[in-house]
Formats: sequence, C-alpha cells, structure tokens
Amino acid sequence: MANLAEVIKGAMSLDVRDRAVLAEKLLASLDELSEAETDRLWAEESQRRLDQYRAGQANAVSADAVHAKVNKLLR
Repeated sequence: MANLAEVIKGAMSLDVRDRAVLAEKLLASLDELSEAETDRLWAEESQRRLDQYRAGQANAVSADAVHAKVNKLLR
C-alpha cells in the first residue's frame, strides 16, 4: 500500500473535479466516526497546524484569499 505522502501527491495531480469527488468521498468516510473521535482528530489537526505556523513552516492565508481561490477553481 502507498504511504500517505504518495497518496497525497497522486491526489494533487488530479484535475479539480476529480479532487472534489475524492474530497467528498473522504469527508463522507468521516461521518462514521463518533463525535468524540471527530473532536479529538480536529483538535490534533488544529494543534499540528498551529505548531507549523509558529515554526514558520506554514503561512497564514486570509479568508478573502481563500474565497477568491475557491471561486476561481469552481468557475
């Protein structure tokens, strides 16, 4: 089985519509988690992102920039 980095690399090479389908399926698979498990996973992810930001490994992006990019991709 491919490791996570390989899967992500492959997924990012898909066109935008195929990535959207993949994202929808992945998100739907999370519906099977309990609310407590979902909360725990989001807390871990938010901490990971904050740690990366504080370490200078990630940049902040404004909501306006995110919305503009989404609108451009979905046109």
